[in-house]
Amino acid sequence: MLKKRYVKSRNVYKVTFELARGDLPGLKSPQSVHLVGEFNDWDETATPMPRRKGQHRVQIELEPGREYQFRYLVDGREWYNDPQADAYVLSGRGSENGVVVTTAC
Repeated sequence: MLKKRYVKSRNVYKVTFELARGDLPGLKSPQSVHLVGEFNDWDETATPMPRRKGQHRVQIELEPGREYQFRYLVDGREWYNDPQADAYVLSGRGSENGVVVTTAC
């Protein structure tokens, strides 16, 4: 799930990425989830998503007026898209990446 909030005083979007057990088919109880995308140079360990109350969640700041590709890496081996991403694009590796869009303000 994506939640976006524009912070006018800082000219940034605070975007919350959430992944709950029921969000993805076959996802039981992952030990680790990382948010991986263009905003962290696809670094598989840069943005961990801590688990709280059965959900993995992290909030990051993104520039307005851009589109960012991303995916979730579960337990260091399985890739998932957010079912509520703003869009999806081909990754060039036989799969799709989710996209989060931050509108220009």
